[in-house]
Amino acid sequence: MNPFDLRAALLARHAQHVVLIHFPIALFIAGVIFDFLSQSAKRRALRAVAYYNLLGAAISVVPVVVTGLLAWQFQLEGQKLKGILLMHLVLGSTSAVLIWISWGLQLRAQRLSTERLPGFRLALETVAVAVIALTGHLGGFLSGVNGPN
Repeated sequence: MNPFDLRAALLARHAQHVVLIHFPIALFIAGVIFDFLSQSAKRRALRAVAYYNLLGAAISVVPVVVTGLLAWQFQLEGQKLKGILLMHLVLGSTSAVLIWISWGLQLRAQRLSTERLPGFRLALETVAVAVIALTGHLGGFLSGVNGPN
């Protein structure tokens, strides 16, 4: 396969999910870091950076979920999921919901023009990072990166 063959890369059965997943992960983790920094430094600029990173993660997680479901349909022809693949699907869905909730809390505070965000959001974001890490770890096993496939 030619590495510069754009058609083969775009039409591969599952390659898009494997490539796209890195964007929401990086954006969300960066957003959480900036949210923690904005909390400790009390700087509005850091809070804005956190908001836009979380927004980017929320937007980019949509095609990731879609391509993940399409990969399941194309690769396994819609078979019933079990084992690591089922756990990956459940944790991936949970991750997507947690990303949207985290961004939603930021959006709500911004629309209400309040300086205070809910205190539980940092704990929620920490749990979300852990769930995302576990989801990615399982995805690594499925792709063969973390062990035999």
